[in-house]
Amino acid sequence: MRHDWINKVLPGVGVARGYKRSWLKSDLVAGAVLSAALVPAGMAYAEASGLPAVNGLYASVVPMIFYAVFGPSRVVIVGPDSALAPMIAAAILPLAGQDPEKAVTMAGVLAILIGLFLIAGRVFKLGFVTGLLSRPIRVGYLNGIALAVTVSQLPRLLGIDVSADGLFERLTSLADAVLSGGINPVALAVGAGSLAVIIAGRFLPWQVPSVLFAVAGSIAVVAALGLAGQLPMVGALPQGLPAPALGGIGMNDVLSLVGPAAGIALIAFADTSTLSKSLAARRGVRVNGNEEMGALGIANVATGVLGGFPVSGSSSRTPIVLDAGAKTQLSGVVAALLVVLFMVAAPGVTAFLPTATLAAVVIVAASSLVDVRTLVRLVRMSRLEALLLVVTFLGVAFIGVLPGIAVAIGLSLLAFVQRAWDPYRTELASVADVPGFHDLDRHPEGRRVEGLVIARFDAPLFFANGEVFAEHIHGLVDAAPWPVKWVIVAAEPITGLDTTALDELIQLDDELAQDGISLVFAEMKGPIKDRLIRFGASARFTEDHFFPTLRNAVQSYKSITGAD
Repeated sequence: MRHDWINKVLPGVGVARGYKRSWLKSDLVAGAVLSAALVPAGMAYAEASGLPAVNGLYASVVPMIFYAVFGPSRVVIVGPDSALAPMIAAAILPLAGQDPEKAVTMAGVLAILIGLFLIAGRVFKLGFVTGLLSRPIRVGYLNGIALAVTVSQLPRLLGIDVSADGLFERLTSLADAVLSGGINPVALAVGAGSLAVIIAGRFLPWQVPSVLFAVAGSIAVVAALGLAGQLPMVGALPQGLPAPALGGIGMNDVLSLVGPAAGIALIAFADTSTLSKSLAARRGVRVNGNEEMGALGIANVATGVLGGFPVSGSSSRTPIVLDAGAKTQLSGVVAALLVVLFMVAAPGVTAFLPTATLAAVVIVAASSLVDVRTLVRLVRMSRLEALLLVVTFLGVAFIGVLPGIAVAIGLSLLAFVQRAWDPYRTELASVADVPGFHDLDRHPEGRRVEGLVIARFDAPLFFANGEVFAEHIHGLVDAAPWPVKWVIVAAEPITGLDTTALDELIQLDDELAQDGISLVFAEMKGPIKDRLIRFGASARFTEDHFFPTLRNAVQSYKSITGAD
């Protein structure tokens, strides 16, 4: 029993207890392969976030170690991600100004706040909130991020200094710089060459660490040709291990980061949860979303305390360890330790690393986020959802990540309300040789029962559609070919009821009663009947108003009225 509790709270401990010796070689190889990608990717995403490159290594090492202990997934790699980079930069750079030390501090506080939000979500079991991010919103968000990240890295690729904020302003400034001859030809050559190497590696029939080749190649070329003074460089990394960097920040700074932290926490968890669940499904296991939320929160708090910045599950580096044969979290720990070894033993290597190469790494990673097929598919299937995707894309790209997502979620909720406000509704009738009662719009040959209307309304009843429901019933009564005595509501699709809709229902019952028409319900769900009782309507809608099935209700009507 004690072991079960430990395994649930510390999944990595449970894996370690049952570790098989046959897994060790695979995990060691996968960790070594992964470490080759972590160094350039971590530095690149740090610079894309407006932070020193070394902090990208801190954010690559610390979260993986903590996630290996607390994370429910055996192979998800947690670390810096291109999707979070523009959100981090947008949150911290306006507050940090031109002070890189304060930017690092603000990034750490942001990560801690995100972690606290996620841990609170774990405690209160809020894993369901990612349902607010529907697939069209997620695809639009990723496409918008890809555009924003690419545009943010183009100046580095071209060796141009652009300080403008916002996508449109940055594009305008970039175009002005290009037209005025501001391109650094050496930076462009190195950046374009790095892009070519990385992209070419993806088309080879066998897997190669093309990012590592691009980084190592650019370092070798710059060192051999003495180009270090002719283009912007990353510079040598400070020698040492991750350490706390949270000094000199006030409460106002913390409060200003609370809003961005909440939004980034939602996005980071959505990405990590989707990745974790998809990998678990491949292995025939299940991952608890709330446990995933808690583990990601702990990883963010840890990296924030030790000089890192916000992290999430990496959809670009997780496949690396999978393809390399990783079996457990040990692969991530091995990769983290190798990165630490690099920071301690060879930090000066990056003195010859051009920023144009890191820009190429980020641009290629961002391009993997682009998904045009889903847009084409949604245009054919649902224009409303396609519109949500486009609005999210434009909002994220041109307004900002968090405002763009907020607008998209608001539109998504409005679309939901619109569908519930104006749901499908119809009249039912019997069809020869087909059991049950069926939609008259689809079966115009259906046979009605004289004096009876059977109505169906495919939505919960709430403040926005109570009147629509009443108008639907009145319309069917007015269109009936004979005087109506009963209206049976096929209530199975009605999954909710609020007080405003109840008032409309009572008014409808009064209006029908004035015309001698009885309003009854068939197949109403128990919780809805309970709500009618709780709202005080049990005296009006007594037990004889409810029938377990439509067939039973129709037979009761026939026996009472003598209808055929």
